[in-house]
Amino acid sequence: MEEALNGQVLGVLGMVLCLVLCGAGSAYGLYKTGSAAAGVLAEDGKKFSKVIVLALLPATQGIYGFVLAVMKSSSVAAIATTQSGWQMLFATVVLGITGMLSAIFQAKTAVACIYAVGKNSEGSGKYVLFPAMVEFYAILALVLGIMLNF
Repeated sequence: MEEALNGQVLGVLGMVLCLVLCGAGSAYGLYKTGSAAAGVLAEDGKKFSKVIVLALLPATQGIYGFVLAVMKSSSVAAIATTQSGWQMLFATVVLGITGMLSAIFQAKTAVACIYAVGKNSEGSGKYVLFPAMVEFYAILALVLGIMLNF
């Protein structure tokens, strides 16, 4: 009984860390991209539609963390051993760390692209590609977290 409880605590800890780390990375990323977008829009408000996608990209990691935590929450009651709890913790923390870091680095890339839109908005569709490449690693971590069952 105690081993199952310890395992469940570890599983919940993993879900919480996944959600908090991904959310913190996204919040920081949105702060950076929103600040850059505000600067560009202060110069030319007509560029809103070209910078909004770039400004919102770092939000996705927070969504991924939420989705994985919700998906794994139904598995917590089935954790019967401390080992299973550790497995859940590691499966979810992988996305937490990857999501946080990718949101931060994606924001830095998106900020550069937002500034590029400010200078030359003709290539705005192409600029989305660069921060989207950073996103790929958060998606891989999400897929891994979904695939790992207990």
